Amino acid sequence: MSGNPLAVAEPWDLVADGYAEFAPAVMQPFSARALGFASLSPVSQVVDVAAGPGTLSLLAARQVAWVEAIDFSESMIARLAKNAAAAGLTNISAQVGDGQALPFDSDRFDAGFSMFGLMFFPERPEGFAELYRVLRPGGTAVVSSWAPVVESPLMRMMFGALAAADPDIHEPQPNFLSLENPQVFESEMRAAGFEAVSIQRHSIALTFGSPEEMWETMVRSSAPLELMRHSVEPEVWAERATLMKAFLVANYEPNCPLSTTAYLGIGHKPEG
Repeated sequence: MSGNPLAVAEPWDLVADGYAEFAPAVMQPFSARALGFASLSPVSQVVDVAAGPGTLSLLAARQVAWVEAIDFSESMIARLAKNAAAAGLTNISAQVGDGQALPFDSDRFDAGFSMFGLMFFPERPEGFAELYRVLRPGGTAVVSSWAPVVESPLMRMMFGALAAADPDIHEPQPNFLSLENPQVFESEMRAAGFEAVSIQRHSIALTFGSPEEMWETMVRSSAPLELMRHSVEPEVWAERATLMKAFLVANYEPNCPLSTTAYLGIGHKPEG
């Protein structure tokens, strides 16, 4: 279903450390919002699919009995385990695996999540079906996907910088066959068996003290940027980095908030 270069592990392995350091500023508010939809309790069992460095897992572990975290990137899982240990959290199990073929028994979890992960799966229906399978009857799933880039000033700024360095890169146009389309999002969750499906829109805003700070955040945590860096010779990358930084200096006003928007899909596995 997908030829997306972000549907494979390599770019995520490359950015694991930087992503774990900088991405929570964006991801944590969405993760907190997602957890709020799941009616968790101290005895809840949770699965976090495409868990990355554990932004949601670390938050969930403070509220529930157990978290199973899975991601196809070994580097992300290693960082997740390191973060859990540093936080003194002993109720997270982190493993490398495929979200389209989860290594868990059916009807096991009270809640399941996939924050900006399932959206990249080559076969999204399999991802939704697996999430549905491992939930117990009455369990809740929350899946997130970015809204179209055109609705996100933060992402438009990032793609503007990329295009300044490589004119062949264009801002992604809305993909109405993807989870960017709330109707597709809802229909795919329902097709997997979920009921009472709701697609909620949620926005956050970030500020940076300077264009240089924004560049540092981008270069450490952006998988598309890492793909660019590893696809060209070092001298070409140095030239492109100079152009991207110049774009940000010309276009980003320090401390100006830039928003980004996501959809959260909430679905429930029927009782009985």
